[in-house]
Amino acid sequence: MQSHSVYKVPQGKLLKINLEYDETTHRILHIRITGDFFAYPEEAMEHLEEQLKDTPLDRKKLLLQISSLISQYHIEFIGLNAEALTQGILLCVL
Repeated sequence: MQSHSVYKVPQGKLLKINLEYDETTHRILHIRITGDFFAYPEEAMEHLEEQLKDTPLDRKKLLLQISSLISQYHIEFIGLNAEALTQGILLCVL
């Protein structure tokens, strides 16, 4: 199933998520993350999107995976954090 969300991060920026997920397994098949936030290094979002494939759409597991990827790829956000990204993704399936 395909879905999207637009989420205004509290005290932050606008986050747009386009999500394709498996309705049976509730896992991410494809995700595109855009918005008016900043991420460093520039290729950080591409790595994040690729690594989120097959992640369960479960708040705890998704937050853990995002936090781990931020640490692994040394991603720095301005106007966004792991909690807000998790919330934006989960809004796609509500």
